[in-house]
Amino acid sequence: MSRYLFDNAAEQTQARITALESCYDPFSRSQLKLAGLAEGWKCLEVGAGGGSLGDWLGQQVGADGEVTVTDIEPCWAQEVARPRPANLRLLRHDIVHDPLPGQDYDLVHARLVLLHLPQRLRVLQRLVTALRPGGWLVLEEFDCSWIPLLAVPDDVAADLFERVLAALWAQLEKAGADPRWGRRVYGAMREAGLEDVTAATYAESWRGGSTGAGLHRANIEQVEGLLAADGITAGELARFYALIQDPVFAVNSYPLISVRGRRPESEVAR
Repeated sequence: MSRYLFDNAAEQTQARITALESCYDPFSRSQLKLAGLAEGWKCLEVGAGGGSLGDWLGQQVGADGEVTVTDIEPCWAQEVARPRPANLRLLRHDIVHDPLPGQDYDLVHARLVLLHLPQRLRVLQRLVTALRPGGWLVLEEFDCSWIPLLAVPDDVAADLFERVLAALWAQLEKAGADPRWGRRVYGAMREAGLEDVTAATYAESWRGGSTGAGLHRANIEQVEGLLAADGITAGELARFYALIQDPVFAVNSYPLISVRGRRPESEVAR
């Protein structure tokens, strides 16, 4: 049975959302602009998170555009204390099972959603069918297989970090996720019939104590019980948390691979 490993009702969700928005929103915005984002566009944002990208899209498309933002649990975006663009609607929606919230979108965007879905290829095809002819799909996903350590106090610390992260990847796979999905998106989008497919990858260094390092803490804290069942001890977790706070420590961020492709003008995508 598959499940979403990082339950959005957990207390660590806010820290995860803050880290993702802080570290990756500037890159995501730059990639969405490269798709030609303009005033008057009709957009679908799948996976609201804290709502930052949906709100930004609403500002970009202006009063004549519209943005639909969906999430299986939209409470985090609903609770943000900032004005929401009038052209934006926020919906509770399951992209796997519920009917699409609309059609003929100029832009469909999802970040770190399909990675967690066993039905990711079917969902990808659904998103393609939601586009108007000539519309753009932008998918952004991690490839968790390449997060090299850049600086560690010693080899023991390096081994600890890699073992804990390997245990997390194993739990993701048990839940039906694909930690390497980022590297497969380009080919999957071409197979789905999109044209002009192109990709860019973003990564940076995360030092101990940084917002990015806090993403590791939020993820590991939420699945502590599962990791313990796989042999990661409480003492090892305590040392892991201390390590990612150590200013000597530095690790490459999760590489975010952003892939965009266009639905053909002259034919319905396969």
